[in-house]
Amino acid sequence: MAGAAAESGRELWTFAGSRDPSAPRLAYGYGPGSLRELRAREFSRLAGTVYLDHAGATLFSQSQLESFTSDLMENTYGNPHSQNISSKLTHDTVEQVRYRILAHFHTTAEDYTVIFTAGSTAALKLVAEAFPWVSQGPESSGSRFCYLTDSHTSVVGMRNVTMAINVISTPVRPEDLWSAEERSASASNPDCQLPHLFCYPAQSNFSGVRYPLSWIEEVKSGRLHPVSTPGKWFVLLDAASYVSTSPLDLSAHQADFVPISFYKIFGFPTGLGALLVHNRAAPLLRKTYFGGGTASAYLAGEDFYIPRQSVAQRFEDGTISFLDVIALKHGFDTLERLTGGMENIKQHTFTLAQYTYVALSSLQYPNGAPVVRIYSDSEFSSPEVQGPIINFNVLDDKGNIIGYSQAGHVCGDNMDLIDGQPTGSVRISFGYMSTLDDVQAFLRFIIDTRLHSSGDWPVPQAHADTGETGAPSADSQADVIPAVMGRRSLSPQEDALTGSRVWNNSSTVNAVPVAPPVCDVARTQPTPSEKAAGVLEGALGPHVVTNLYLYPIKSCAAFEVTRWPVGNQGLLYDRSWMVVNHNGVCLSQKQEPRLCLIQPFIDLRQRIMVIKAKGMEPIEVPLEENSERTQIRQSRVCADRVSTYDCGEKISSWLSTFFGRPCHLIKQSSNSQRNAKKKHGKDQLPGTMATLSLVNEAQYLLINTSSILELHRQLNTSDENGKEELFSLKDLSLRFRANIIINGKRAFEEEKWDEISIGSLRFQVLGPCHRCQMICIDQQTGQRNQHVFQKLSESRETKVNFGMYLMHASLDLSSPCFLSVGSQVLPVLKENVEGHDLPASEKHQDVTS
Repeated sequence: MAGAAAESGRELWTFAGSRDPSAPRLAYGYGPGSLRELRAREFSRLAGTVYLDHAGATLFSQSQLESFTSDLMENTYGNPHSQNISSKLTHDTVEQVRYRILAHFHTTAEDYTVIFTAGSTAALKLVAEAFPWVSQGPESSGSRFCYLTDSHTSVVGMRNVTMAINVISTPVRPEDLWSAEERSASASNPDCQLPHLFCYPAQSNFSGVRYPLSWIEEVKSGRLHPVSTPGKWFVLLDAASYVSTSPLDLSAHQADFVPISFYKIFGFPTGLGALLVHNRAAPLLRKTYFGGGTASAYLAGEDFYIPRQSVAQRFEDGTISFLDVIALKHGFDTLERLTGGMENIKQHTFTLAQYTYVALSSLQYPNGAPVVRIYSDSEFSSPEVQGPIINFNVLDDKGNIIGYSQAGHVCGDNMDLIDGQPTGSVRISFGYMSTLDDVQAFLRFIIDTRLHSSGDWPVPQAHADTGETGAPSADSQADVIPAVMGRRSLSPQEDALTGSRVWNNSSTVNAVPVAPPVCDVARTQPTPSEKAAGVLEGALGPHVVTNLYLYPIKSCAAFEVTRWPVGNQGLLYDRSWMVVNHNGVCLSQKQEPRLCLIQPFIDLRQRIMVIKAKGMEPIEVPLEENSERTQIRQSRVCADRVSTYDCGEKISSWLSTFFGRPCHLIKQSSNSQRNAKKKHGKDQLPGTMATLSLVNEAQYLLINTSSILELHRQLNTSDENGKEELFSLKDLSLRFRANIIINGKRAFEEEKWDEISIGSLRFQVLGPCHRCQMICIDQQTGQRNQHVFQKLSESRETKVNFGMYLMHASLDLSSPCFLSVGSQVLPVLKENVEGHDLPASEKHQDVTS
């Protein structure tokens, strides 16, 4: 098998290079050392992760961070504006870093000055505000600000500054500049010194196309005009994207202004950039505000101010982020040591990009239609014209673009396609630590999701010489944070239920995460599973509730019940807890599929939640906090701020051990109120204000067994190879993580309902649930399978909808309220749905029970 895989990889590698047989083979890796060993040593946190957003931010290496922290531990760095030994050390170190930056770009302090900023955006803003613009007026045509239309948002934003001072802004298309270059535009008027500014990216942040650095001198000399107007042109080269993977020689290409961001180059520190200003242009920059450290002298009571002589000190308002500046030295040192320099990075990353481009371009549906549409004019012919960025949209077999939410990347987003045109695209990009394994994982994902089976489409394998077979795995464990828990008295709903027989810790439960145990109340009826089995075999009577689930811990396993109290946020304790990482960020199955293996069980009588997982001892968590000893913390759920409290060190340690990384369990505070937003085009009923727990969108989610049966039929009849059943009905129903399952009479009839009643409770139907990639995760194993989402996407044709959101139409909690399996469901049709869509017995039913 290994030999066959290597042979297949060799054939595909030859195919990638066959586009231009005369072109030299590009480099992969950095010399004799294995790239796989570098990844294992420096980026072990990437084990099991495919990171392809290096154009957004590349990653720092372990030794880079260790070197920097060691520096901090061994030296005392004071404020460089002070006058003492520690401050002098800081000042001198910062100046050495300036020299190092200039050397990296093949220039010296004789030609350029380094002004530290908060990033490349801040550097662009500085130029916009300090450039010597001349306003348009009766005696002058004024300065011009021209920018390439393929510029970054932060470049385009400069036009608002120029607009405010009556300076004309002109977008220039790349093709227009190419045409002007071919026409060899006439020389400018040497007598006119009106200052103009032309901005363009060395590399497109969108597509990775690289624009000629020769434009710098051509525009400055007047041989190339962005627009036909007399004056002196200055050039701003937006190099932030370009220098992340390529060398830039400023001795050969002397732009007047060069903004950069360092985290794009080596990942750390973030929030620090620089503006490299050519010394011939620096004296022209004008500054009005002055901050700490920029003044040689000033008087508070008089209009007296003398700026510092140094250009950098004049423009670096306040104390610079000097520790972050010192970190840059370690970034440059580590990058050079690991890779041998930017030229090697340029070759390595382009090799991966070209390889991926060729493979993506070759993918076709059986009818010959392309699988992707790539946005590029370069055809990835060489690293001189193309950087390691690929921007594309995925197409269906009819050539239609598949929208972002249609592909299951977001929940509840309707704005991915407008009139059939995409509002965005997919960008992947490579960094110096990217490998062929990353490329193969990405290609396998595209093939598996769009071409159903990879059997006819071999995924490109690594070349035999590289030895790259995969990334090792590593788990870590860290400290936990203590917290104090408490209890409270039972609610009326809990009190009523504890009189019945409920699940408790003495129950026999299989430790393997299969179907969760049932909270059995008054065992006079079949279990939910028994009832569901009867319904799924065709015993269709009136609409009734067949299963009830709550999910005490967000994204963890379901807790199945037959009768359960209702609170003002939905089923009592549904999504009341959630697991967060060490930074307090909520974890979902998208990032951590193993969450589904955590099984919570609620015992109302003992007022505890028992949590189980395979290989772990059960652990108890109180249902309520002790308000006198609980520290309230702020967290976020779907952009909403919520008040929570930490459930303590014991459960934190338990979760951290299970997941192999620091985790905490937090619970929504009883004093926290999170109001539901208006969504799905529905107004809340008069006098109601729905409140939410830690759910994403609504209080309840309802699904219809007939709809599950239809999807089950499609999934298990689509296997052309005659394999065994792919998915069980139980598996499918659990993937959709519904609270209420009913035995509908026909598939997707629930989408025509406006309201429903279940027993004495009334619910407003808010609209459909837009599905994401979480339905690809088997809730009993944590394994992913794209086939469910793909088939649902095909069958629903537009948005990937499944299930309906509900909220209370009205709720009186003065007496206990319950939802129960076996309760009759009475739907009310939407006003715009014709009555003949449903049987006469279901038309205009009374909503009371």
